Amino acid sequence: MKGSEILSHVDHTLLKPTAVWSQIQELCQEAIKYKTASVCIPASYVAPVHNEFGDKLNICTVIGFPLGYDTTETKITAATQAVADGAKEVDMVINITDAKNGDWEKITDEISTIKAAVGNNILKVIIEACYLTEEEKKQLCRCVTQAKADYIKTSTGFGTGGATHEDIKLFRDNIGPKVKMKAAGGIRTIEDMKQYLAEGCDRIGASAAVGLLKDKLNTEV
Repeated sequence: MKGSEILSHVDHTLLKPTAVWSQIQELCQEAIKYKTASVCIPASYVAPVHNEFGDKLNICTVIGFPLGYDTTETKITAATQAVADGAKEVDMVINITDAKNGDWEKITDEISTIKAAVGNNILKVIIEACYLTEEEKKQLCRCVTQAKADYIKTSTGFGTGGATHEDIKLFRDNIGPKVKMKAAGGIRTIEDMKQYLAEGCDRIGASAAVGLLKDKLNTEV
């Protein structure tokens, strides 16, 4: 697998609360140059990025991030605004307290409602797996599938743990055939990225990917 092929699956990400406009611009320029799948940026930067770079970029943003316990109505408003501002992909965080309460119907309904709000744009659902039991993860695979979201995603990168290969295997065994997988959080090596793709991930959220692969675009890694 060549470096360019891996980067075509990467959401080039900068979600630090201290991220300044010059850093966001650099991120976007790298994404264009190295043809990443998207840039994943804070919602407040979506409109400025769309205004400056237009359709040269696939813009992704996050809602209910990183804790997930905004009300459904707040998440709907945020998702609708993000799409209006130019985002083509929205990564939402589930209400983790609902998962701990075992309220699977509420979670499914929330995901479904937000999917309706983003329409034909892509919705990825972050379950923050580091806080969950195996059974809770399985239940959430069912919620994401039933709600017709496009992706299930491991982590925000702000929790106590990130992506694991064990979680991706669990996802693969429990999601429906139309749901794709995104591994994110703590992915810092080429070998890890290759393994996640081999295990069936369609997307990888990684801030380090471009730095690791930009000199290996046409090289087997």
